[in-house]
Amino acid sequence: MIRLYRQLNPDDPVMADGSDEAVFQQIVNSPGLRLFVLERDGVVVATTYLNVIPNISRSASPYAVIENVVVEESRRGTGLGRQIMAGTLQAAWDAGCYKAMLMTGSRDASTHAFYRACGFSADVKTAYLARPPRTKG
Repeated sequence: MIRLYRQLNPDDPVMADGSDEAVFQQIVNSPGLRLFVLERDGVVVATTYLNVIPNISRSASPYAVIENVVVEESRRGTGLGRQIMAGTLQAAWDAGCYKAMLMTGSRDASTHAFYRACGFSADVKTAYLARPPRTKG
């Protein structure tokens, strides 16, 4: 799994202290968060994770945030992404979510075409992102 995440963000530092594995276990054990994987020949080739978040509006219907969508680089364009995304979205609908959303930092037109083909629309809402301020030191 960590191998796929490295493909998603190759500039991230390698966590030699095992903290990545500890966080992975925390993800797996978190209520409301489901990890999806596709395997081929015993190798994980695609993954997403789905966060189902309780909500007071929309008749108290939860909403979903999908994160870390990644398909093995050598297998992109083979339908695996659509397959795992279909399962991820179905789980959101089965959980009663009234919407599912995700963000991408990609400027690649094929990435945006992929998300549109999966049923996402980029023109319904506007996403904003804040990051913590850098500390001087």
